[in-house]
Amino acid sequence: MNNSLPQPPLHSAENPSNHFPPLFIVLNAGSGAKDAATVANELAKIFHEAEQPYELFLCQRGSDLPEMTNKALEQACHRHGVVAAAGGDGTIRFVAQKVLAAGLPFGIVPLGTFNYFARDNGIPQDVALAAKALIDGMRIGSERQIQVGLLNDEVFLVNASLGLYPQLLADREEFKQQHGRNRAVAKVAAFLTLLKRDIKMLLRIEHSGGQQQNGEEVLPASTIFVGNNAIQLEAIGLQLESEQVQNGQLAIIALPPMTATERVAVAFHGMLGVLSKSQNVTHFACRQLVVEPLLRRHKRSVKVAMDGEVSRMQPPLTFRVGPKPLRLVAHISSGNEV
Repeated sequence: MNNSLPQPPLHSAENPSNHFPPLFIVLNAGSGAKDAATVANELAKIFHEAEQPYELFLCQRGSDLPEMTNKALEQACHRHGVVAAAGGDGTIRFVAQKVLAAGLPFGIVPLGTFNYFARDNGIPQDVALAAKALIDGMRIGSERQIQVGLLNDEVFLVNASLGLYPQLLADREEFKQQHGRNRAVAKVAAFLTLLKRDIKMLLRIEHSGGQQQNGEEVLPASTIFVGNNAIQLEAIGLQLESEQVQNGQLAIIALPPMTATERVAVAFHGMLGVLSKSQNVTHFACRQLVVEPLLRRHKRSVKVAMDGEVSRMQPPLTFRVGPKPLRLVAHISSGNEV
C-alpha cells in the first residue's frame, strides 16, 4: 500500500479481532474527482469504527488493476472474504468479471462520473453511505443475484456497444483528461463527437430469445448499443426495454448512418427521455444478439466499449445474457440516498 495512504487498523484482514468476514477492496486511484488518499482515509475511518477487518489494494495506474484484483481474489478465497471494487463503472466491471468467475460475493463503493451500476441497484453514491451499506450487507448476509451481460465472454454490467458510441467514449476520455472528470465535461465531449464523427457500418445481425420472433437481417448502422441497466434505459425513454431487462433480457438500440444534425437530434431525444419517439432509432429486447460486420475494414477487428471502457475485439460479436448471476452484497434501506 502507498505510504501516503492510511494503514489498516489493528483489526485488519491480516489480524482480525472479531468473527466478521474480511473485506478486500480494490481501489482505482484514477476514478472520479476525489483523490485516492481522501477516499482511503474515509474508508479507513468507517471500517475502524465498525471493527470491520479489511485490506486495501490500491491501483495507482489503470495497468495495476489486474494485479491488484488478483491479489484481492487470492486473499478472499483463502480467508472466505468479500471482494469489493471502489471506482467507476469500468473498474467495477473489471473486478466483477474476476469475482464472478471465482464465485465469490462482490461489493462496490462507487467513485465514477455516472455510477449507473450503483444507481440501478440502489447503492448510495456517497462513499461513506456506500461503505456502510456494504458492511451492513455483509453482517446480515444481504446478497442479491444480479444479471450480467456478456460480449464474446467478456462481462458487462451496464452496456456494451460498437460503432459511434465507443468512439464517443474514447473522445470523451481524452477530453476529460484535459478538462476534468464531471458530467458537464462528458456532455460537451459527447456533443463534439456527434458533430464531427461519421461512422458507417454494414452489419448482419441475428437475435433470439426476445418477445418478437427470432430473426436475421442485414442493416446499415452507425452504432449498436446493448443495454443491461434499467435506470439508464428509463432515463433515455425506453421504458418497455427497461422492464424487459429486469425480466432477463438485454435492450438493443440500433442507429443508422446519419447526418450531424440527425445525430444531435437523436442525442437530444435521449437527453429529454423521449428516444422511443425518434424515427431514426430501432429498439427491441432479446437474450442474444450476434453481430457480423460485412465491410472489409471492419472484419478483422472492431472498436467496442463495455461499461465505458474502449477496446478492440475480433468479430463476430455475440452479446448475450450471462448464465450465472453476480452475487452483489449490500444492505439497502429506505433511508439510503442514491
